[in-house]
Amino acid sequence: MKNTVTTFQAMKEKNEKISMLTAYDYSTAKLEDEAGINGILVGDSLGNVVLGYDNTIPVTVDDMIHHGAAVARGAANSLVVVDMPFMSYQTSVYDAVVNAGRIMKETRCDCVKLEGGQSMCPQIKAITDASIPVMAHLGLTPQSVNAFGGFKVQGKTLEAAQKLLDDAKAVQEAGAFALVLECVPEKLARKITEMLTIPTIGIGAGAGCDGQILVYADMLSMFSDFAPKFVKSFANVGEIMTKAFKDYDAEVKDASFPAAEHTFKIDEEVLDKLY
Repeated sequence: MKNTVTTFQAMKEKNEKISMLTAYDYSTAKLEDEAGINGILVGDSLGNVVLGYDNTIPVTVDDMIHHGAAVARGAANSLVVVDMPFMSYQTSVYDAVVNAGRIMKETRCDCVKLEGGQSMCPQIKAITDASIPVMAHLGLTPQSVNAFGGFKVQGKTLEAAQKLLDDAKAVQEAGAFALVLECVPEKLARKITEMLTIPTIGIGAGAGCDGQILVYADMLSMFSDFAPKFVKSFANVGEIMTKAFKDYDAEVKDASFPAAEHTFKIDEEVLDKLY
């Protein structure tokens, strides 16, 4: 059964946990989809994981469309969410709707995600009014990393915690169908989750959220530039890949690959007639 925004809402109401992972290509999306993952986020984290940037700031709408379309082709049942990158929606409500529309039309995804609270509510409302579902994102919002002064836990002071609560209420009121909470203290995330009628998806926000999301390269130990505290390694795929690459390199160089079973034959008479 295809996961939709109504599936996510029904899961919250039934107290069923929602699973999400990132993906940036067809093959990975297909594997996640077959595993039963409820939602796949084509995150602007592709800037770090795929494109090698230090942060998500340089990622463009065209980058998101390129990767989002590939993921959408691989995900038959998962809800596909595509991030709106930095400055594709902050500049104006008009830009937000136009870019959200481009992403939906050109990727064939199911919804978009954007970062920010009360200040982004006009954009959220306008995009949802255009019949495009929006997933909101609060807490550590990577596009604001420069304003935050780095990757830091958010909502630890009374003022910051109250702002998170107020922002969460605001994005729900503006029409967001779900909310990602990133790097938020567990008890605060639980309070927000209990307060909202829409589902929350946590990443570094504890088990009290309605669902969880991780960057797939992190949970498979494929990305070694840095490892956030909230990541659990479910398999050391990075180590397996490195060994396979080394084995391939060795067999190519000692001429043991390709072996006879990897090659194709030709009739000797054909070769004899060549000149």
